[in-house]
Amino acid sequence: MNGADFTIYDVAKQAGVSISTVSLAINHPERVRPATRERIHAAADALGFVPWEQAVARAKRGVGRVAVVAPFSHYPSYLQRLVGVLAEVGATGTQVLVYDHEDMAALESPLLSSLPIRGHVDGLIVMGIPLAESVARRLADRLPTVLVDAEHPDFPCVTVDYWAAGAEVGHHLAGLGHERVATVMGSAVTIMEDSPGWQRLEGFRSAFAERAASAVVVDRPKGGGDEAWDLLFPAGLDDPARPTAVFAEWDLLALRVLATARRRGVSVPEDLSVVGFDDGPVAQALGLTTVTQPMEQTGVVGMRLLGDLMQGRAVASVRLPLELAPRSTTGPAPSAPPAGAAPVPPAAETGPA
Repeated sequence: MNGADFTIYDVAKQAGVSISTVSLAINHPERVRPATRERIHAAADALGFVPWEQAVARAKRGVGRVAVVAPFSHYPSYLQRLVGVLAEVGATGTQVLVYDHEDMAALESPLLSSLPIRGHVDGLIVMGIPLAESVARRLADRLPTVLVDAEHPDFPCVTVDYWAAGAEVGHHLAGLGHERVATVMGSAVTIMEDSPGWQRLEGFRSAFAERAASAVVVDRPKGGGDEAWDLLFPAGLDDPARPTAVFAEWDLLALRVLATARRRGVSVPEDLSVVGFDDGPVAQALGLTTVTQPMEQTGVVGMRLLGDLMQGRAVASVRLPLELAPRSTTGPAPSAPPAGAAPVPPAAETGPA
């Protein structure tokens, strides 16, 4: 028997639950307790269950839909990648279902776990979300999947070299004479090993440490630039231990630092240099030094790989380059405060040392 020969009744019997619970676990997985949901999904996997309507559609060359899952509401950069996906789909007639995945740190994703069982898409693009092994196995066994801005050995991936880009920022600031730099991070996901934020932070630290004294990690508190500023400069700009430059995890954080500096009468880059990451239109308009990401291109390449994968062709992972865009917010390090000033220890250091 193949998966199409089994019904929702068989899945319910194997999992020891009601038919309505199986339906919820497949169509609304967030409404089912994790242990029950996983038992149902495991039963569906064991039977190779595919909903009958989708089995018929796939026999006719697929349902004509792909899904894209990303933390769209938390990271606007993924919307730019989605534009690339839509551009590649073009006039093919393929429908694109878009799902917002709020929590990047939640490896056990109910949505990603249920998509291959629901059978209503022919392929999947996952952007920026690390996969739990149980979810990865289910996707690898049942649904053509491509990762964008994330990596896993079982899937073709479209990535960029975050470590090298972070190192280039470090060399840039150290080359300008900066000896103490703060890195402002925007979320706990940053310090998850091998996350994009972690890679760019490690590359930055490695390069900066070759020529400069130290880099301080400051986790941006909720509420905006003023709170972050108070952590960065607890004793003001006269503090001999204060950072002379800030490297932010993405442009919006850098622009908040920039806006706070200007509101407080701090000259950029004379008193403080600021660097971001992504290079969106606002960063370009305001002259922010940042790292240019090929956002739309990652979406185009990801959709292209998924199309080949759905056609049964062999595909390989792709790594795209990043480029530093030096602009008006970086410059030579400001003069040190008077030698007699008492040093103040750095405040609120978080993340890996």
